[in-house]
Amino acid sequence: MCVRSSTPGWLRHLLVIMLLAGAVSPGLAQRKRSAPAKSKTQLERERRATLKRIKETSRILAQTQEKKQASVGQLNAIQEKLVVQQGVIKNISSELRYIETDVQQTEGQVQQTRQSLTRLKAEYGRLIYTASKTANGYNRLMFLFAAESFNQFLLRLRYIRQYTEVRQAQAAQITRTEQHLNNQLAGLQEKKQEKGSLLNTQLSEKKTLTTLKVQQDQVITKLTQQEESLRKELVARQQAISRLDNLIALRVREEIARAAREAARRAAAAKARTAATAAAAAGRSPSTTSRTPASEAAEDAAAAKAERVDRVTLTPESAKLAASFNENRGSLPWPVGKGFISQRFGRHNHPVLKNVVVENRGVDIQTNSGEPVRAVFSGKVLTVASVPGMGTIIMVQHGDYFTVYAKLRSASVGEGQTVSAKQSIGTVSTNSEGTSEVQFQVWHNSANLNPENWLGRK
Repeated sequence: MCVRSSTPGWLRHLLVIMLLAGAVSPGLAQRKRSAPAKSKTQLERERRATLKRIKETSRILAQTQEKKQASVGQLNAIQEKLVVQQGVIKNISSELRYIETDVQQTEGQVQQTRQSLTRLKAEYGRLIYTASKTANGYNRLMFLFAAESFNQFLLRLRYIRQYTEVRQAQAAQITRTEQHLNNQLAGLQEKKQEKGSLLNTQLSEKKTLTTLKVQQDQVITKLTQQEESLRKELVARQQAISRLDNLIALRVREEIARAAREAARRAAAAKARTAATAAAAAGRSPSTTSRTPASEAAEDAAAAKAERVDRVTLTPESAKLAASFNENRGSLPWPVGKGFISQRFGRHNHPVLKNVVVENRGVDIQTNSGEPVRAVFSGKVLTVASVPGMGTIIMVQHGDYFTVYAKLRSASVGEGQTVSAKQSIGTVSTNSEGTSEVQFQVWHNSANLNPENWLGRK
């Protein structure tokens, strides 16, 4: 419909307002950015987990300090706490960057909302000013009755009603925008307070880090002065490791030989049953299929040949167990519920002695005094023994895989017993320096494997 030039100014203004209302409204909606809420949640979760690790490590460190004497275990605990502390600071820095970005974006949104609110109020003011000029009912009646037809009269009546509705909608829009602005300002203030709190936390954690570094240097200095005793400890450790290696190798060879003999006997028995079945089918007397010196010699030769294999001969059941163990590579539970790796697998430099390289067949996990030691997977206890320098050791078989738990104070299982994953099998020992440590090893037949590749993330 075309609005004639005789249309009052307030009505023409109504049409403009209706167009502007449609244009302004979309701009008022908060432009929600794709906020990495998950990333922030993950950062907070990681910080909580890291703080928990610090608490655990602090408890372990306190136990090593009770002896009032510097030790390698104490140094390991300090170094672990340093690593975790650096992780806390890094995590806080990431959170601060996230909040800073959030603050900047929120400030931009506040500015946009303020501009939209200013435009709305200005437009509403012009609307009210125009309405005041035509506020009396006489002008409106004249406008209505000046219609050239009844249809035009109805259209003009609808315009008047729409004018009132637009004005009310404009006022409501202003109220909503003001509320939205207040919410944005409150959120911005909250983010700034969170930023300030994190900055204070970061400063405190950096002071703690500095204190730890000083403490580390002091322990290293004391240990350096004990070089002679450290070298004696190292020699004793190497001898203990050698004894443990020999025991593990012996037990693996024995298990390989035992499984081979059992396989040879099963094969011979199956062959005998086949022969007996064939004889019975041929109508011969069963006595002709009894064991003879020749058959016994053949069985012995087969068993001797089988014993020369270099891997465990698996039954269907043990093969299934071994396959399941292998499938859990990288997700096995830790042998202790709390603790950290104090010495890693393989060859590495001594933490104090210069130009001295030590080799570890497994991983040493430093933990709390009296901490229960758990089986990492279901299996059969192959060995429970005592090795000088390594305390009580437990060896659990999982098909052709073996897990070894050394430096235990005591064992709560016996040889031949079946254990399940996470079942307590013993208690960690604590040495004279106050260090509680368990050594964990993984073997596949006679091959020594890196346990860190098998354990899940703690």
